[in-house]
Amino acid sequence: MNVLLLWSEAAARGFASPVWMTFKQALELGGAVRKGETGSMVVFASRFKKTETDASGDAVDREIPFLKSYTVFNAEQIDCLPDHHRGQAEPSRDPIERIDHADRFFAQTGAVIRHGGDRAYYSPLTDHIQMPPFATFRDGASYVATLSHEATHNAAIRIMPHVAESGRLAA
Repeated sequence: MNVLLLWSEAAARGFASPVWMTFKQALELGGAVRKGETGSMVVFASRFKKTETDASGDAVDREIPFLKSYTVFNAEQIDCLPDHHRGQAEPSRDPIERIDHADRFFAQTGAVIRHGGDRAYYSPLTDHIQMPPFATFRDGASYVATLSHEATHNAAIRIMPHVAESGRLAA
């Protein structure tokens, strides 16, 4: 049941990583669930035995079923996790394929840029730009073009907050 729940959540929310964990598990691994992230529910069903005394005074083992729910987060919602807990290695590109002056420009904008998943978007709720891994793009120019588009949404929120609040700023 959990596999189906989490496949559905991953597809709906654009997560590429198959790794899920509780808030506590993330902390134990040195990770931190990002502020504003929402978790997904999973369930654990089992039974335990309880010894009771019946009406005649004999000890009787009784199995009691139980169901417990947990909230889990996808590895893409958690910062500072060791790479081997992310569930996928970031593909590496030859550094010459990146466009160095574009990388420097975006680094200086102050925008929070996260990588992972299979969609590019700007989230005004968490004020971050989400980008697929660099290696998934055809070339450096395609990556920069997509990041430029998302950065305009980020800039518009900062420069024209009244427009963003009116709902006239579309993705």
